[in-house]
This record gives sequence, C-alpha cells and structure tokens, in this order.
Amino acid sequence: MKLIHLYTNSFKGLSKESWMLALVMLINRAGSMVLPFLGVYMTAHLKFSIENTGIVLSFFGIGSVIGSWLGGFITDRIGEYKVQYISLLLSVPLFCLIPIFKTEVGVAAIILLQSIVSDAFRPANSVAITKYAKPENITRAFSLNRMAVNLGFSIGPALGGILSAISYDFLFYSNALAALAAGILYIIFFRKRNKLAKLKARKITEVVEIKKENSPYRDGKFLVYCFLCMLFAICFFQLFSTLTIFYKDTAQLSQQNIGYLLGYSGFIVVLLEMGLVQVAEKYLNLARTMFFGTFICGLSYAMLGFDYSILTLVFSMTLLSVGEIWALPFMSTITALRSGKNNKGAYMGLNGISFSIAFIVTPYLGTLIADKLGFTILWIGTGIVATGIAIAFYFIVPWMIKDRKEILE
Repeated sequence: MKLIHLYTNSFKGLSKESWMLALVMLINRAGSMVLPFLGVYMTAHLKFSIENTGIVLSFFGIGSVIGSWLGGFITDRIGEYKVQYISLLLSVPLFCLIPIFKTEVGVAAIILLQSIVSDAFRPANSVAITKYAKPENITRAFSLNRMAVNLGFSIGPALGGILSAISYDFLFYSNALAALAAGILYIIFFRKRNKLAKLKARKITEVVEIKKENSPYRDGKFLVYCFLCMLFAICFFQLFSTLTIFYKDTAQLSQQNIGYLLGYSGFIVVLLEMGLVQVAEKYLNLARTMFFGTFICGLSYAMLGFDYSILTLVFSMTLLSVGEIWALPFMSTITALRSGKNNKGAYMGLNGISFSIAFIVTPYLGTLIADKLGFTILWIGTGIVATGIAIAFYFIVPWMIKDRKEILE
C-alpha cells in the first residue's frame, strides 16, 4: 500500500499543460519507429556496409547538433510555441521523402535535414515544460514527459518490428502520420494558452526590469557538465545504433524480437519512472542520483560482454531502463536550475547539443570498435567509461548547483 501511495502521489500537482505536453509527445513518439531500425534498414535492406552505416547514422547526430542550437536560439526569440509546431509539421513531408533515397549520400542528406527539423523541437519543448510546471514539480514534469516518450517508444519499436518485416516504407509513413497528429493537437490546445502567457509576460516586464544574463557558452562549469552529459550519451545511445546490430548479428534475434525487447525497455520506464523519481527526490540528492543512474547504465552494457542469452538481454535492458530513469530527467532539471529566466532556451539548446554530438560519435565509434575489436571489448569498455562518468557527476553537480545558488542570492 505504501508503494501504491508513493506511486499515485508522484502524479499529483502536475498542471494540465504538463499533461498535454506529455500527450503530444506520446503521439509523436508512438510513431518513432525509424531511429532504432535505421541501422538494420541500411545494412539489411539497402545493403550498406557496417562502417558506412555508422557514417550515415552520424549525419543524424550532425543534424541534431544544428537543430538543438537552432531550436534554442530561435526559442529565446520567437517563443517555444512556434518552434514546436513548426518542427512537428515540417517533419511530416521529410519522413515521407526518406524511402526515395537509396544511396549512402542521399540517405545521409535527407537524414541530416530531417534531424535538423526534428531536433529543433527539443529545447523548445524543454522550455515549455519549465514554463508550465511549478518550480517544485520541474523534475516530475520532465519525468512525465519522458514517461510519455518511453510509452510511445514501447509501442513504436514493437509495431516497427512488425511493419519492417512487411515493408520498411511503413516505418517512415507512420512517423509522418504521428508527427502530423501531434502538431495538430499541440496547436489546438496551446494556441490560446500561449497568447495568455504572452500577455502575462508583458505585464511583468512593465513592472520588473529584465536583466541581461550570461550566455551558457561562457559558463565554464556548465560546459564541463555538458561534456560529461555528452560522454554519458555516447555510452547510452548505443541503444539506438550498435545495440540493435548486436541483437541482429550476434544474439541472432529476429526483427520482431528486437522490437519487442526495445518496447520492453519503454514499458519498464513507463511503469517505474515516476515512482523511482519520487524515491530519488525523497531519499537521494542530485549528485547521488546521477551517480547511481550513470553507473547502472554502464553495468547494463558491461554484462553483455560476458553473456548474451535471452535472460541476460532482458536483465540488461531492465538495468538500462532503471539507469536512464535516474539520469536523463535529472540532467534536464540540473540544466533548468543552472539557467536564468530569459536564457533557458540557450541552456537547453546547449545541453541538447551535447546529446546531439553523441549521436554523431556513437554510431561511427561503436560500429568501428565492434568491427575491429569485437562487441565484447565494446560492452566492457562502455561499462568502464560509464563508471568514470558516474564518479565525475558525483563531484561536478554539487559544485555547479552550489555556485548557481550563490549567484541567485
């Protein structure tokens, strides 16, 4: 009963806007079947080599870097509302164009463009979460949004595995349809609310003088933090590239079973995230939460270097899901705490860039190590690196947040 009470309490106090942002994200991500299967699509369907597949996937990361910077830059100037609906609606035709391209250069180009448009959404969405959530509920609002992402991610890959067995084209068209539905719903719900928020902001600026705030690109401590986030993401994001190739080629899983295993990850996050975040907020500080989350993620990969039976694969995915729950939403919270009132878009954009750079590095680096040294070295090495990152987080987070409190005072 205490566990049930803890779980139900984790949802209390969240605004209607937070719930709607999560619903929009759920619809959008339910159609996100493309990314986990891009590596398999290029190697199995388009017959690209593993090395060339890694290079092409890196263009997704390049587009993500550009999109994250552009999204953060524009959000601080025209507002998160316009950036989000423009990103969603422009994604629709771009997803439909992907199946037309069959060469490495063509696929890299369309993935680059699609990634720029899609990832401009992320910093704007993060700003919207902080905008509509109460200060004491920011982490839970981010967790609710991530829960929606993972619920969609549990549906998408499972359905994607089935659809890809029929035709890979269905993956891209389903993504386009989901982005269109999410964009329409977002516009309908937030159009009036955005106007009211603007009027309220104008009244405040008439009374309060807005101070110019520093750029995150000149915030040394935040840059160190973002570098650690990038290293963590390089380890974690193998979930979307190298891990699926490992499942297919080494563990000999079918495309449907790969989809089910990825869907299981999303299910675990949906089931446990809000409760585990509540536990972390109650019993752990930010530094310890980041340490445990990062270490557990590394452990989940390291164990694959010793065994890849189906039970081990399921247990590893369970640990990876728990680890990300105690890492990713708190990274956004730390970024929000470090930023000011008028430069949240820039801070969220810079933190997003650290993840986007990982998208560039991870596919190429992961596939290169797997090809030259084998998956065993890749997974054990990932565990060792993640442990070092976990220790670094433990020291850098209180150093950075304490400094921010001093600035506010």
